[in-house]
Amino acid sequence: MINILAIISSPNWPLCVLLLSVFWVVFGITKLKLHAFLTLMIAAIFVGLLSGPLPELSIENKGLFHNRVDLPPSAETDHTLAIKWSLLGLGNTAGGVGLIIALAAIVGTCMMKSGAADRVVRFLLSVFGEKYAGLVLLLSGFLLSIPVFFDTVFFLLIPLARAMAVRSGGQYLFFVMAMAGAGAITHSMVPPTPGPLMIANGLGIEIGYAMTAGLIASILPACLVLYLAKWFDSKYNFPMREVAGSSRKSLENIINKPNEDLPSIFLSFLPIVLPVVLISGLSIINILSLHNIDLGIFNPGPDNVCYSVLSFLGEPNMAMALAALSSIYILVQQSIKDNLGKKRKITSFLSKELEEPLSTAGMIILITGAGGAFGGMIRLSGVGRSIENLSSEFNISYVLLAWSVTAIIRIAQGSATVAMITGVGLMAAVLGDGSLLSYHPLYIFLAIGFGSITLSWMNDSGFWVVQRLSGFTEKETLKTWSVLLTAISLLGLIICLIGSVIIPLK
Repeated sequence: MINILAIISSPNWPLCVLLLSVFWVVFGITKLKLHAFLTLMIAAIFVGLLSGPLPELSIENKGLFHNRVDLPPSAETDHTLAIKWSLLGLGNTAGGVGLIIALAAIVGTCMMKSGAADRVVRFLLSVFGEKYAGLVLLLSGFLLSIPVFFDTVFFLLIPLARAMAVRSGGQYLFFVMAMAGAGAITHSMVPPTPGPLMIANGLGIEIGYAMTAGLIASILPACLVLYLAKWFDSKYNFPMREVAGSSRKSLENIINKPNEDLPSIFLSFLPIVLPVVLISGLSIINILSLHNIDLGIFNPGPDNVCYSVLSFLGEPNMAMALAALSSIYILVQQSIKDNLGKKRKITSFLSKELEEPLSTAGMIILITGAGGAFGGMIRLSGVGRSIENLSSEFNISYVLLAWSVTAIIRIAQGSATVAMITGVGLMAAVLGDGSLLSYHPLYIFLAIGFGSITLSWMNDSGFWVVQRLSGFTEKETLKTWSVLLTAISLLGLIICLIGSVIIPLK
């Protein structure tokens, strides 16, 4: 007879639990076509049931969920604890990031519908000139994908890429790859988009630090995007095919649309710049103060009014709330200008316009919360100690481990967000409080983000968005888009490995 207790007590059992749960996540999403929320919640409870006896859920020990623990072997267990701990993880994660995700959805929708996003693109084009239209589209994708979801940014910019190709008489592939590649980078690397936000939250990294590090680490990959986009355009001769809703006549209308019909430059940039400056600025001040640098009126301290105000406004939820309010103001102002506000009350107008983004945000919050439950149960399962022992035995870099796990999950099931959730769940279990690292956990954050970019192909919804809206064939998209994202991911891994050695930040 098989001794179940002996198997569960084995040092390698947590690794088996991890592999089984990851297999379930991939199988449930790709084969059974279950919703990501259901798949991840089932995975969380599944891990709890297989982990053996769990600690009692009480006020004193709820902190166990956020730390690596070693569960003692026992013949007695309460299976309902797996459900209770999973629900705790769902609530904690959703409560921690839910408001920011909802506010980011509001910002993105208001920028799109008010024309502010379009105004940002046109301003960049006026600064750099049509000669550098590829750079303009790259910067547009790079900036807009910070507060706006990638699919939405692509919907916005693909008509402009087509219009630029019509105006310049070619380079369509270059324009598409430049703006889509840059958008994919910040979508996976810079909060407040849900994936990077989830990684920062799971690793206990301040959002300001994560935002600053993500932006800096994205610069070289963005340069690579520009180079490869030019190379693809010179190597391949893909035609610009007609696609639904994007005829040549509609492209000419985009080109001829006057700037006077769009919001001002200042207001258009405000929802993007405001949270970045407030959150990152506060983090930079805190970092400088740790090195005993005199910052004058901004020296941290409860008696310093300027710092107190900045710390309040720079709190991520407050900063995103200000960005959301500014974007709502732009939408209301534009609706009045377009005589939409006269047809119904402003409150009714906003209620209708914000219904869709908040519904979308609600689903994302559920998925992110379920990911937090899954990650927490992985920590409780004791897998951290097993992975640590395995990594020490084979001398595996934690940066390489974080990137590899996330990349494998990304390739297997397609979703970058699910890959990030799984990756951060594993690495948080391995790292504990991060004292084992010789470098800052930011490099683990970056490695997970870059790993989630790897190889977008047929099981990725983003692949089909790019393929269908651009008019490329599946083979053409694989030869360009899939290769581009894999190159970005590999460069990101190299940046993380070298940076963790040369600039450990610890």
